[in-house]
Amino acid sequence: MHAPPVSLRCCILGALLGVALAAPAAAEDALTGTLKKIHDSGAITLGYRESSIPFSYLNLRGQPIGYSIDLCNEIVDEVAGEIGGREIAVKYKPVTSETRIPAVVAGEVDLECGSTTSNFARAKQVAFSPVFFVSGTKLLVKRASRITSYRDLRDKMVAVTAGTTNEAAVKTLSDKQQLGIKFATGRDHAESFGFVTAGKADAFATDDVLLYGLIAVTKSGGDYKVVGDYLSYDPYGLMFRKDDPDFAAVVERAFKRLAETKQIVDLYDKWFQKRLPTGERLDLPMSPQLEEILHVIGLPE
Repeated sequence: MHAPPVSLRCCILGALLGVALAAPAAAEDALTGTLKKIHDSGAITLGYRESSIPFSYLNLRGQPIGYSIDLCNEIVDEVAGEIGGREIAVKYKPVTSETRIPAVVAGEVDLECGSTTSNFARAKQVAFSPVFFVSGTKLLVKRASRITSYRDLRDKMVAVTAGTTNEAAVKTLSDKQQLGIKFATGRDHAESFGFVTAGKADAFATDDVLLYGLIAVTKSGGDYKVVGDYLSYDPYGLMFRKDDPDFAAVVERAFKRLAETKQIVDLYDKWFQKRLPTGERLDLPMSPQLEEILHVIGLPE
């Protein structure tokens, strides 16, 4: 078989080279939503909480750390691969229970890395990652308190954090049971806890794991206890913008990888079973409910 003329070979080579150069450009042109925003800006903004221990809080240097922060950074790695392996600058923006959803909706935060309950009402505004923790509302009280359940809250002052599902759960309970509960509303969990430590509230109602975290990092933690039955079911998810299927697929893929490699179990143990970077230890084993959820995602039996 005769080789094509030199001129033809050059045309073929040029065409192949053109295809090779056009492929990345075409891939970049196909990016949409959050992925395009990250590609074009070279940065991603992570929303973090300042006192949602051990999910998202500040270390002694004032840097965001936690289980949710680690999960978000795994997603950042997945995004980097999706947009061609280019380096992504990670920016952090503090959010509160009240500001977190508006920050995601407005595009101020690309991924919220906190302790946010994934539920139907919120899913009307934002999208959620697969569930990475399961918690529920309980009560923190002083150890000498006679409060042992929500039934003891009649006419009492209860601290809640603004914009949380816990706030809504206790207010609904008070109305249904006609308990006459009064509320002290904190901007964040640290302020809500402060109402109890200062004697301005009889109890603080929020997710039990967050209560245990606050007790663990408080020097006088032995003066407090967590009591009562669960008042709500709270599965946590990482938030990002709605109607962004390409970014959602990357988030799902990151969680699947973490589950299939059992890395998500290692991350859980790092933050809930081992000593925290700030020196505390929660000693909180993974719940059967969370294990089952992770098996569905891909965690081997």
